[in-house]
Amino acid sequence: MLDVDAVLGDPRVRIVVCCGSGGVGKTTTAAALALRAAEKHGRRTVVLTIDPARRLAQSLGLTELDNTPRVVDDVDGPGELHAMMLDMKRTFDEVVLTHTAPERAREIFANPFYQAMSSTFSGTQEYMAMEKLGQLRASDRWDLIVVDTPPSRSALDFLDAPARLSRFLDGKMLRLLMVPARAGGKSMFNLVTASFGVFSKAVQKILGAQLLTDLSGFVSALDSTFGGFRERAEQTYRVLQDPQTAFLVVAAPEPDAVREASYFARRLGDERMPLVGLVLNRVHRTDLPELSAKQSTEAATELPGEHSVTADVLRVHALLMRQVVRESSVSADFTDEFPNIPVAYVPAQPTDVHDLVGLRAVGDALAS
Repeated sequence: MLDVDAVLGDPRVRIVVCCGSGGVGKTTTAAALALRAAEKHGRRTVVLTIDPARRLAQSLGLTELDNTPRVVDDVDGPGELHAMMLDMKRTFDEVVLTHTAPERAREIFANPFYQAMSSTFSGTQEYMAMEKLGQLRASDRWDLIVVDTPPSRSALDFLDAPARLSRFLDGKMLRLLMVPARAGGKSMFNLVTASFGVFSKAVQKILGAQLLTDLSGFVSALDSTFGGFRERAEQTYRVLQDPQTAFLVVAAPEPDAVREASYFARRLGDERMPLVGLVLNRVHRTDLPELSAKQSTEAATELPGEHSVTADVLRVHALLMRQVVRESSVSADFTDEFPNIPVAYVPAQPTDVHDLVGLRAVGDALAS
């Protein structure tokens, strides 16, 4: 069994990352863990969601979340709890402002290519997630950072961010586009070499002159402004491999969710990331496991008519037992493949979790 309190109470653990497919209660799990860390273990905790859904804010009693940590009131314990949601454009802007002179930053913000990349380009969210996590980790403000990743397999895309960024910065086309900037800031169409002139004319035909000008200006800024981003991202990646980080895979006892959980576990193992356990949400249990579905059905059939209520109860128990058996079989697909990964089972809740009371109940179940 997974000892959740041992993880949350260990001062050496500074980051907890919850990953899993969509619809398995991952956001609720992250919030419950963060709340328990603050209330039961007295830790200064911040929970960061990369998922734009509003459920985290609602369950914590906040009207909204943004790129700045917001304090959660009514925490009943010695610790503190803050919550925030990644805003990738604002984080990108913060990087520019931090590492660039104000005049240069204004030029970058006005660049159409930057505006598009900072808002919509594939991969930007993962880059900025690494950047924000690095910022939070570098601050002495937090004892524990709980990360709620996006649903589906993209939840682990941020693990690829440093390598993808390195390939982008080291790409041949990018190096060619940087030639004018590194040659004294000459115009994009000032031919530095004959070979570059041929290249630029060819690219102009494909992209158009204006887009190429915007791209060149952005690349010039990238060269001077984001030189340290790759180093910071790689440093954050190494932090994720360190024992100070604890990965939790969250799933539900359903075939698709368990298959995704197995994928996450394999991927984390390949990346040498410290996976500490599986959280299996919405598990059904019964107080009479020795009474099988078959026995309940047969008993209900044999009862005389005046015991119809008892018969109905037995039929309900039979349905529950079939679900318990089915869930156990599905869960075994994971536990058989990963017998050394501890598991925490969270019973199905009677209602949706939408407030601190519900989060405390989930936290108690996680730690029981």
